[in-house]
Amino acid sequence: MTAMTPGSNIPLPAARVTVDVAAPVRLDVSGLLLTADGKVRSDDDFIFYNQPSGPGVTYRSGGGSAPDAIVVDTAALPPGIEKIVVTASPDAAGQTFQGIEPTATIRNADDSSVLATFTPPQLGSETALVIVEVYQRGGQWKARAVGQGYANGLAGIATDFGVTVEEPAAAAPPQPVTPPAPVQPPAPPVSTPAAPPAAPATPPPAAPGAGKINLDKGRVSLQKHQTVSLMKGGRPLLSQVRMGLGWEPAYRGKDIDLDASVIAYGPQRNHIDSCYFGKLQIVGGAIQHSGDNLTGEGGGDDETIMVDLGRLPQEVTGLVFTVNSFSGQKFTEVAKAYCRLLDGTTGEELVRFDLTGAEAQTGVMMAKLIRQFSGEWEMTALGEFVKSRTVRGMVKPAAQAL
Repeated sequence: MTAMTPGSNIPLPAARVTVDVAAPVRLDVSGLLLTADGKVRSDDDFIFYNQPSGPGVTYRSGGGSAPDAIVVDTAALPPGIEKIVVTASPDAAGQTFQGIEPTATIRNADDSSVLATFTPPQLGSETALVIVEVYQRGGQWKARAVGQGYANGLAGIATDFGVTVEEPAAAAPPQPVTPPAPVQPPAPPVSTPAAPPAAPATPPPAAPGAGKINLDKGRVSLQKHQTVSLMKGGRPLLSQVRMGLGWEPAYRGKDIDLDASVIAYGPQRNHIDSCYFGKLQIVGGAIQHSGDNLTGEGGGDDETIMVDLGRLPQEVTGLVFTVNSFSGQKFTEVAKAYCRLLDGTTGEELVRFDLTGAEAQTGVMMAKLIRQFSGEWEMTALGEFVKSRTVRGMVKPAAQAL
């Protein structure tokens, strides 16, 4: 294992590498695919938790209990992509890296062996970092320690590499607060910034993924892989929630017997217990199932699962909600499948995810709830199909989805 310093590089012995970034606080980790001019081809080349996959590059969530990571498959990168930069910023708005220096660990993605580590030194006012880059030189893929900081968060990084922010900034393009780390000749610099402009009166707009959706504006309708924080006005909104799951037969007159379940996991993605029609209560009654619906007919939720977040043991850090077809009917025979999160006390609908598209499989992971370091919970829409007729067969793929 190599402990890298700014500007140092190592050859990569594996085609697939993982870069995870750990810190004492929760970080947003991202990856950008860059061409020879140091820019993205489009916003699709910005890989983060709300856009978790691109050609050859994947974002992997640590689920709040492990570091988030960027996985790079150099053999799958499209022609013209010569560099992938891995960035990180504190999840809390406005927080700097002062006193919370992150460490990037570069691993062989196939066996998880550690190839190198890098901790950027002497950080202060930076709110976002380009930590490492994976780049090609002379037909060889390498990794370089960078440690370039920005005082204006992911918006600064996004602008520097050509990602479109939501609104045009009033000030000149944001500049790095520290010069780029030294590079090995003849590698071009990551960017050539002009003199830093005066600090803007208002902060620049957030880049895509710089802030998660919350419930401040009321009910949220999620798309696949989107995440919403169960916060309102900066505070946890509620402790009791109900997950309602519903579906209809795709063909009139034909019953569809599906089973909704929730699987509870610990901080190491370890399976704690599963709640389903055959086990209607788990973890001391903090999770309760409404019982089995054998037909899918009728309006409203077909099955519901009540979760008392306030009573969940601390060892429970992740919940994955699944639907299975025990009778073997495929989801191509199902219409209008959805899940929705409700206030367990008032019944108010907070979050909804309508499953679009279907695969000829017998199981689907609908959504997950993850407990963050801060204690808040986040819900992410999944919509991932699995070949499994029972919740038992969902335990492993659901753990991988955390």
